[in-house]
Amino acid sequence: MILFGGSGALAYEGRMTRSPLPLIVDQFKREPSRTGSLIITLYGDAILPRGGSVWLGTLLAFLELLDIDGGVVRTAMSRLAADGWLERERNGRKSYYKLAASGRARFDSGIQHVYHPHVTDWEGRLELLLIGHGADREASRAMLVEAGFGSPMPGVWVAPAGTAVPAVAGDAVRLDVSASNDMGRRLIGEAWPLSDISSAYSAFLNTFTPLHAWLAGRARLSPADAILARVLLIHQYRRVLLRDPLLPAALLPADWPAAAARTLCGRIYQALLPQSEQWLDAFGESASGKLPAPDTMLSHRFTDI
Repeated sequence: MILFGGSGALAYEGRMTRSPLPLIVDQFKREPSRTGSLIITLYGDAILPRGGSVWLGTLLAFLELLDIDGGVVRTAMSRLAADGWLERERNGRKSYYKLAASGRARFDSGIQHVYHPHVTDWEGRLELLLIGHGADREASRAMLVEAGFGSPMPGVWVAPAGTAVPAVAGDAVRLDVSASNDMGRRLIGEAWPLSDISSAYSAFLNTFTPLHAWLAGRARLSPADAILARVLLIHQYRRVLLRDPLLPAALLPADWPAAAARTLCGRIYQALLPQSEQWLDAFGESASGKLPAPDTMLSHRFTDI
């Protein structure tokens, strides 16, 4: 399958300009295999706004754009179903997958975090959770991180006051404590690897800024390349953002790059959206036929940039 044309370049306004997408794809391929995680990104970004159920053949067609073998895809789908993320339905000889009820709460939380993040106001107070008996080392740990809590030491979790406590920590001892900005920054620095998160944001900016510049020159990707670029964009952004506790500015370094990364992601996303939706129109299939048109949630994404 030819992804980028014979030369990997596109002609517009009488010039030849090379697309940066092959470099983004090459970088993705050099990383450890995360087929299941990429499928989750595809579901949340592209399939959920169109009903949430899709034919396995559509998934195979998309992942073929990355030269991911069909056997690898089927194995990943089986694992996602076993882990409670997806449910399989059969219609004749075809298999369709939809989000499982057991995974929907975490899925919805992740979508809200990516497209409509909320930064808790800083009023000089922190929420502390004390979780004993190693309970924070199990599945609850991931949910606490996704909810915006960090752990400065085993069994102790912290977030700015007002951060919603996930149900998995319902039995924890909860303390509401005051903290100066300096003390708050010190505790936050122990709870999260802020330097690593900042570096991850900077790497995202370095990877995708050339694509933004290329698209700003009125270049256009084909529908196949647009859906590929869109999903890789959100996949990489989501990986960074889900590590970010979305702390108030008063607790962060002055040069924190999250806002620049969000603006870049949103502008690229909006530029890719029309062409990428054309690919879903052409190749997307549900049990009832073509994928339905996207709902209004799609048009509301990144509207705050």
